[in-house]
Amino acid sequence: MTAPSGEQFEIQAHGYRAVVTECGATLRVLERDGTPLVHGFAEDQMSSAARGQLLMPWPNRIRDGQYSFGGRDLQLGLTEPSRHNASHGLVRWAAWTPEEHAGSSVSLDCRLMAQSGYPWTVDLHVLYDLSADGLTVTQTATNLSDRPAPYASGAHPYLTAGSGPVDTWELTVPASRRLLPDERQLPVGEESVTGTAYDFRMARPVGDARLDHAFGDLGRDKDGVATAVVRDPSTGRGTALWVDRHHRWLMVFSADDGWDPPRQALALEPMTAPPDAFRSGRDLLTLAPAGEAGDEVSVSWGVRALE
Repeated sequence: MTAPSGEQFEIQAHGYRAVVTECGATLRVLERDGTPLVHGFAEDQMSSAARGQLLMPWPNRIRDGQYSFGGRDLQLGLTEPSRHNASHGLVRWAAWTPEEHAGSSVSLDCRLMAQSGYPWTVDLHVLYDLSADGLTVTQTATNLSDRPAPYASGAHPYLTAGSGPVDTWELTVPASRRLLPDERQLPVGEESVTGTAYDFRMARPVGDARLDHAFGDLGRDKDGVATAVVRDPSTGRGTALWVDRHHRWLMVFSADDGWDPPRQALALEPMTAPPDAFRSGRDLLTLAPAGEAGDEVSVSWGVRALE
């Protein structure tokens, strides 16, 4: 019998262990010395609430699944029908093909064929690599079409710092702005986080805040890396998520909806573009036609344990 998430690819190094699945090239397990760093799911289950999934060729939501690009009006399937949105890309339920599986790394490929609503063929590739610095994930897209293609990417790990709920955990998000969502979780404005309940630039408890917000203007180190942290102050245990300079946004979700019990983990979602970018064009990438400069893009993010 085949597991709901397909073949399982386990990797280990320096006390870290990860399991990636055939379905969606999803990160099902990540732990260090047996302690979970992400809130995953069992081998006999499907991913729920997008746990561990890759979001390509767009992250988050597109209003009504409608957008225009290259002089064409396009319509995507509504994969979030309750809110009338196209959500989280086109490959999180696809079967990815393993390219190479070694002791500490695994890479998988998926050819996204031209289809209704996204008429471009794009090769997608992901590399999961474990080292003493934790897990590094590199997502790559290559345009195989003869026309420019719109593209953005993201991922949906749920970080954990111990047993929930998240209310007592401390959260650090190095972002100075957040998007203001409407009832469909689509941006209708933005604001500075200064002086608001959404300023997590300094570590502080999550409390009773219900978070489902995109944060931008990320503070970075000299290498262009931005790092967010969840930590349980009662134990000192923590988990960090870092993103490279291509990731201009972090979505933070306190797992209130779709969880039973709720608030058992914090989704910290790296995104190269904000919600509804196919319509707004904000931070949207354009992949050049196949064989031309700019027809490929690679971005990286990762997770590590904190002492």
